[in-house]
Amino acid sequence: MPPSPAIHPAHDAVADVFNRAAADYDSPALRFFGFCADRLVMRLNPAPGDKVLDIAAGTGAVTLAAAQAVGPSGRVIAIDLAEGMLERLARKIEKFGIGNVDLHVMDAAALEFRRDYFHHVVCSFGLFFLSDMAAALAGWVRVLRPGGKLMFTAFGPSAFEPMKRLLLARLESEGVDTGASARTAHSLSDPEACRALLTGAGLVDINVETAQLGYHLLKAEDWWEVVWGAGLRGLVEQLPPVRRDAVRAAHLAEIAPLMTDKGLWLDITVHFAGGKKA
Repeated sequence: MPPSPAIHPAHDAVADVFNRAAADYDSPALRFFGFCADRLVMRLNPAPGDKVLDIAAGTGAVTLAAAQAVGPSGRVIAIDLAEGMLERLARKIEKFGIGNVDLHVMDAAALEFRRDYFHHVVCSFGLFFLSDMAAALAGWVRVLRPGGKLMFTAFGPSAFEPMKRLLLARLESEGVDTGASARTAHSLSDPEACRALLTGAGLVDINVETAQLGYHLLKAEDWWEVVWGAGLRGLVEQLPPVRRDAVRAAHLAEIAPLMTDKGLWLDITVHFAGGKKA
């Protein structure tokens, strides 16, 4: 899987974080990725034989669900900037003997596919990391066939709260600048922002649905697995290594009162946004 020759410099840092997070990405605490993938592919509803492009595929939650849906006569192309993620996906493909998936290290903002090729383009929790979402989305529409469906997911404003707010405040008290990360996370938290992007890309039959896919974590430490296994890890890693254990302990102590007899509620509010190419 050679790296793409066209990678936006602003996306390198994102790739670095997710390369380091790859080993923790399939943690049971992060099972919302699988929950979301199943619902996303159900809404996408690809037919047997279809070609699907999975952008920011990670370790393959959407890829594997789509591969099953399109069957052996179909094809799923999975791209990601983090080679470590795709290496883990490659091992799953080999383990389960899946023969209809191709993997490429590629920048989602510089797709290297021909126009009007895919029946479906999908991206689960990746669009908001891109420096120019509108330009990237235009590129996704370019490779989509007329009549094809494009779908992406984004987190709602209450996702991961209140734990995320408490973590960001603690990191800020340690001198970590969390502003850029907060803006990234909230850029698509409003359903109307999702709708506006799809409209601006020229798509039709636009639909944005919001669903709660949350669950209870059994212990506070499970929340740290969520932090360390995904995008928030990049903020924690800005701490001096000698401070990380202390900050982790202090943060887990402050969220301990949020535990109930059911566990620690992990809010996973998700927008499922999509439209068709005219």
